[in-house]
Amino acid sequence: MASDRARPALGGTLFLEDGTRFDGAGFGAETSHVGEVVFTTGMVGYPESLTDPSYRGQILTFTYPLLGNYGVPSRKARDAFGLPAFVESDGIQVRGVVVRGLTEPHHWASETRLESWMTDEGVPGIAGIDTRRLTEHLRSFGVVRGILDVGPSEVRPSDEELRARLGRAPGYAEEALVPEVSVAKPTLYSVNGGPLVAVLDCGVKASILRALLVRGASVLRLPATHEVPDRFEGRRVRGLVVGNGPGDPSTLTATIAELRRPTTRSLPTLGICLGHQLLALSRGGSTYKLKFGHRGQNKTVCFDDGRAIIASENHGYAVEPRSLKGSGLRPWAVNPDDGTLEGLRDARGRLWALQGHPEGHPGPQEAGFVFDRFLERVRKEAP
Repeated sequence: MASDRARPALGGTLFLEDGTRFDGAGFGAETSHVGEVVFTTGMVGYPESLTDPSYRGQILTFTYPLLGNYGVPSRKARDAFGLPAFVESDGIQVRGVVVRGLTEPHHWASETRLESWMTDEGVPGIAGIDTRRLTEHLRSFGVVRGILDVGPSEVRPSDEELRARLGRAPGYAEEALVPEVSVAKPTLYSVNGGPLVAVLDCGVKASILRALLVRGASVLRLPATHEVPDRFEGRRVRGLVVGNGPGDPSTLTATIAELRRPTTRSLPTLGICLGHQLLALSRGGSTYKLKFGHRGQNKTVCFDDGRAIIASENHGYAVEPRSLKGSGLRPWAVNPDDGTLEGLRDARGRLWALQGHPEGHPGPQEAGFVFDRFLERVRKEAP
């Protein structure tokens, strides 16, 4: 493959549906993609963020001004469980990438440049724009759809052309994103002697699966709409995890119905991110879209026992606390910045749900105790 240095100069244009336009340097794939424009405040971990299935359907803006400075690690490397070792899925999930500055990679483990990786996977990017201005715009007016176009620098599309292309594309909430990122068929990751935990895969990160496996659980990874079986290959299913994923949780009616099924509901259960929202919906609660979401690695979570932690988060929807009356669920944690609900639990100690990511990757792993608490219950109930 020819190096990016040998390619003609590319221009990049980000056009928002409210008419706001940004022009800069294009990189990555020479193409045009529509997506919901969001931002993350994370300073590290761009390989993990770009491959996080929760970002499916979105154009991701990085507020940290320098990106690409440690290149891209091996995308083929696998850990002892056969999971991707350095990324969260088998490919880039975002529709486009927006950065202030694109830098040369300097890291011993880098196998390729960020822009080469994006070219290989058909993902466009724009650099050299005022990402602070873009972020302030999204914070003021909320996330909006946008179109990111990369092509010859001397020929940039007009506002009218971009607005027409954007108008023909479906809205973020209208897209069926979960089927694009869910596993196609049940997949077993086995640990000798470990209790079998089912994971409803709405776009689960590899690090969530790994967090269960390194703690000694076997994992049955199921498609998002699959029935949770009582047994699999002769082994009893002992617990359930509902992981992260993209899109509006209220549209996942089949998954919500499965979580209401008595045998599924009877399992010790852990919900993470989208899973937190789906569990609330399955118990009669409601969700709403946040103005600009929580995306980054520095989000404060305060638990009802006085404990406060910093967590990694990536979500654009939240649970309405008042909707939980009579649901059997109680608030477990809140975000002190905006008061949003960060955690749920039940009175019996058999269900926990966290809006943030206890596995981190990227980000802190202070909430890892949630996995420990869940698996303690799973083992306690196993005969």
